[in-house]
Amino acid sequence: MAEPWFDPMRFGILFGAIGGGLGGTFIGVLGGLTGALAPQGKGRAVIVPIWVVTSALGALCLAVGIVAVVSGQPYGIWYPLVLAGGLVTVLCPTLLCLVVLPRYREAEQRRLAAREIRGAV
Repeated sequence: MAEPWFDPMRFGILFGAIGGGLGGTFIGVLGGLTGALAPQGKGRAVIVPIWVVTSALGALCLAVGIVAVVSGQPYGIWYPLVLAGGLVTVLCPTLLCLVVLPRYREAEQRRLAAREIRGAV
């Protein structure tokens, strides 16, 4: 087993508090904002890139976790990275593709249909 990168107990606690607490709160707030703004077609230029960056950060976290597993790091170091990174890497792009982008498309279609009905094509 390789020399631990950090103290496994302290890292697990801190990463759990920061990654789970702050990260989970961030994703929850992002989801709430998305749920409020996407059906109206607002905020797409900000919301979609935030989802993409969050997904990329999750993939980075997962990659670091996999490197930690391969290099023989203790459970307390690799597990939080793999858990958080895996969840974010799977859930964020899935939500983005299956929920967020279709809502923005629907809002755009409604806007175009309303413009056509008003005769302002």
